Amino acid sequence: MDLEKETQAEGGLHEGTNESEKAEDGKSEWLDILGSGQIKKKILVEGEKDTRPQRSDLCEINLEGRLKDGTIIEKYDNLFLHAGDGEVIQGVDLVLSLMDQGEQCLVEIGPRFAFGPQGRPAENSFPDVPGDVTVEYTLELLSTQPEPELEAIPIAERKRIGNRKRERGNWWYGRGDNTLAIQCYRRALDYLDEAVGGIQIEPDNALEDPDKEEKEFSLQDILEDRLKVYNNLAAAQLKIGSLDAALMSVENVLRCQPNNVKALFRKAKVLSEKGENQAASEVLEKITILDPENKTVHVELRKERSKVRENTKQQKNLYQKMMGGTTAVPKQRKTACNSRPKLASVLPWGVVVGSMAAVVAGMVAYRLKFV
Repeated sequence: MDLEKETQAEGGLHEGTNESEKAEDGKSEWLDILGSGQIKKKILVEGEKDTRPQRSDLCEINLEGRLKDGTIIEKYDNLFLHAGDGEVIQGVDLVLSLMDQGEQCLVEIGPRFAFGPQGRPAENSFPDVPGDVTVEYTLELLSTQPEPELEAIPIAERKRIGNRKRERGNWWYGRGDNTLAIQCYRRALDYLDEAVGGIQIEPDNALEDPDKEEKEFSLQDILEDRLKVYNNLAAAQLKIGSLDAALMSVENVLRCQPNNVKALFRKAKVLSEKGENQAASEVLEKITILDPENKTVHVELRKERSKVRENTKQQKNLYQKMMGGTTAVPKQRKTACNSRPKLASVLPWGVVVGSMAAVVAGMVAYRLKFV
């Protein structure tokens, strides 16, 4: 990685700084993380050595993001997140993995790893962020610890974390970054999927549990949340062309809710992309029964039926070509018909010659008999 020496004055970056203005301890040095100038970091307060968080570690941070003019675009104190899970913009996520516990730093992030060309609309009482702007963040890593075992986390907490990751996945999906959306959705499923975390209540224990009804309600809520994640995951997978994975995601929904219209519609989309238009039509036909007023489904059904007819026509033409083609058949029939008179004209002469030969042979035999 390249090092670029710059200093900071009144919240901004200034080039051409004199050597006398640089701090002797080197803390004014800017570290170009990627070597492209897109992410630069300057340590303000050193942290405890060798305490950098690993991927998915639970981190507690203070965060403040600003535009170059000082406008605060987001600010959170004592924010808990998992390192590398896409819960903050990419530039912050990357720098976080390079911080030691207790460290404070200033970060300059270019548009590519911040809010890109589309910027960000106003959210959570913070103003909008214009597109293609460089932003500054002040970060402090308060603590870091390994991610707890999922089965040790209370159901309500798992639900909260899982939904937080689902909503962040929706945020990335809305921005068109489907890869990061998929990453967030998969992590949400880690917290909401009963198969992984073992959040099902054993029957024997449930009978003795005074909070049985409350837990059953919580489990049902988690089931609903999990199905939402699978539905959204399928949409993101479909966007990047992961058709088999998307089909598996919607099937996970339909196993629990066979009449889930959103899942059925996405299944039809996947089948259509795979070229299975007849199967897609059958799924859409089911949706028209469940939701007959859905105009979008009727439009898609007409498209799929048209594709089925076109496919049938192409298959028929291909079959005819394999069998010799439609134009070759009349020609063959014509040739066969033309050849019949020739055979008919040859056949009587053969009969006549044969008959004459038989008569001559009979006369010869008769004469020899009476000689």
